[in-house]
Amino acid sequence: MRTPALLIATTMLTALALPAHADGREARFDQPHEGWSSSVLRTGTPQRVGLDPAPLDAALAQIERYTVPDATGHPLFAGAVTLFAHDGVVVTQQPTGWAVRYADAAGTELPEQQRVPMTPDTIFDLASISKLFTSVVVMRQHELGRFDLDDPVARHLPEFAVNGKASITIRQLLTHTSGLVAWLPLWSQYPDVPSRIKAVVETTPSSAPGTRYLYSDLNLITLGLLAEKWSGKKLDELVRDDITRPLGLVDTGYNPPAAKLDRVAATEYQAGRGIIRGTVHDENAWSLGGVAGHAGVFSTARELAVLGQAILNGGAYAGARILREDTVELMLTNFNQAFPGNAHGLGFELDQDWYMGALTSPRAAGHTGYTGTTLVLDPLSRSIAILLTNRVHPSRNWGSINPARRAAANGLAQALAVRPRHGGTAWTPESNGGTLTTRDLPRRGDGQRLSFWAFVDLAAADRVVVEATDDGTAWREVGVLSGYGERRWRKVELDTGSAAKLRWRYVRGTGYGGRGVYVDAIRVMDGRGVALDGEREPAGLHPEGWRVADR
Repeated sequence: MRTPALLIATTMLTALALPAHADGREARFDQPHEGWSSSVLRTGTPQRVGLDPAPLDAALAQIERYTVPDATGHPLFAGAVTLFAHDGVVVTQQPTGWAVRYADAAGTELPEQQRVPMTPDTIFDLASISKLFTSVVVMRQHELGRFDLDDPVARHLPEFAVNGKASITIRQLLTHTSGLVAWLPLWSQYPDVPSRIKAVVETTPSSAPGTRYLYSDLNLITLGLLAEKWSGKKLDELVRDDITRPLGLVDTGYNPPAAKLDRVAATEYQAGRGIIRGTVHDENAWSLGGVAGHAGVFSTARELAVLGQAILNGGAYAGARILREDTVELMLTNFNQAFPGNAHGLGFELDQDWYMGALTSPRAAGHTGYTGTTLVLDPLSRSIAILLTNRVHPSRNWGSINPARRAAANGLAQALAVRPRHGGTAWTPESNGGTLTTRDLPRRGDGQRLSFWAFVDLAAADRVVVEATDDGTAWREVGVLSGYGERRWRKVELDTGSAAKLRWRYVRGTGYGGRGVYVDAIRVMDGRGVALDGEREPAGLHPEGWRVADR
């Protein structure tokens, strides 16, 4: 887990936050936005919104390489569509690979003339990203006064109370803290839809409510049942009326019509079903008729981005409002602080660096899907990263696509600039153990202080150790830079005793990486606050594994 604490120092005298900056022509990672956007998506170039295209191109190239067979004999996934948007502009909507490539579970490749290439408007089975659609319609019912978040589920669905579930609340369903088991084999162990629904409602929890985080499809299936009961509509009708129709989405919904099947990406080969294309991959959702609270929604990258932009806009898009701003704020609030590493709003996952990569912050929101789908929303930069793949085509056992998910998010994060605080030279590490060392410093007795500005966005266990040496041989720690998520430059002042030299040493941890660390405006002062060499930065900084930051 990454700890959102920007600067930790052995001796820290000041940590002064900079004010928020106004929007400029360059897209900035170090100038976080507050409040909601108001954008309507349009197409443009990275340069139009001040993004550096090189990191985006590098991410797209990496994703394309994942569609090529590797040492395992198969690719990580058959194909993908990647979408990047910033400040309301879709700068990338790039297909690669194949929507249909294989004939059977063994991975027998179809002749090329029988394959179907990915296109920008390929329709994907979103799998668990469907949970966000369910959560939105549930929260719309909340706006209509149908329930309170801390109502027991059984108040609205009395049959749910059996087997120790009487105290489970609706909030706990939305945050996966209900204690319900992760999954039941509804499709294989129960003969029809009524018996499958009954099995969900009457299941026995695996832990007491509120005592554990356990991601569970049953939470969202139950929420779908509640939404239907409150509204008097079926779930697919609710999603249509409350989300897709107001937002103008024409390719988003359950059970794609036959006329669109040639645009749908294939998923897995399953016994009795063959290569699945156009019906939901999830067996339980399939056994419930393709419409369920946990899975079943199909969409394109562009239409999923519209929903994402509506969330960044505080629930509104192009004159339509699907949720109130205060409702969206609730959905993006972490209610799982008691379960570190499992930050969760109402439906949305929060702060998950395993797929959000360098876009991770306590405000970052999104979800993934088992079929190989990913949505990341970054309110701080008003950016969207979407990676839709058919990674289960033809088999779910071909490996995790989490590296590809992070590659996409990292590409967008790196395209956003971090600029020196004072317009001069900023330094950033590029290798584990790299050091940035001052020249020999004048010795003017005790009371020496080091002052510099730092931007810190690091993964768990990553840190920069600030060290001093009195004799040029033994180094002692005087401060540590670590943490992530705040995205602002901070002033750091440290007591350094009577050091002969100072250095910054980068230590790489085991996390997934962040946007990085930068230091700028370095000054070494005596006890009276006078710079030891009369300059802002000590002359002759010696980098080993550090470089001058260019963005």
